[in-house]
Amino acid sequence: MTDSRSDWNEQVIAEFRARGGEVTRFGRHLVLIHHTGARTGVQRVAPARAIRIDADSWLVAASKAGAPDNPGWYYNLLANPDVEIETPDDGTVPVHAEELRDAARDEAWARFTEEAPGFRDYEQKTSRTIPVVALHRRNG
Repeated sequence: MTDSRSDWNEQVIAEFRARGGEVTRFGRHLVLIHHTGARTGVQRVAPARAIRIDADSWLVAASKAGAPDNPGWYYNLLANPDVEIETPDDGTVPVHAEELRDAARDEAWARFTEEAPGFRDYEQKTSRTIPVVALHRRNG
């Protein structure tokens, strides 16, 4: 991750926390994913555009703005799927991450492109299939 991307993420995280989940460019459509580095074990936080499915589930897309590679948090969720997210409405929530595949992924991706058309641009910028991850609330 470049310093400028890291700085941008830190600004988004700070604004999210200071304004109760409201971020200027994104409204209340972000979550902060608390994840553990798959190789390093370092605790990290990443902002991600989220679509709330129901009271206990969210979708996040590993778009990385159409970069040729997936964001680090995506690999960290695959390696360590039990994480926490900070949400605008529910505070900190323990969740289990599940990568969506095939038709489930395609349906979820269609929701992203409908609700946030910029995701179509991301898809055009990359040759990879952008992964979509479902985050399901864990009990306890």
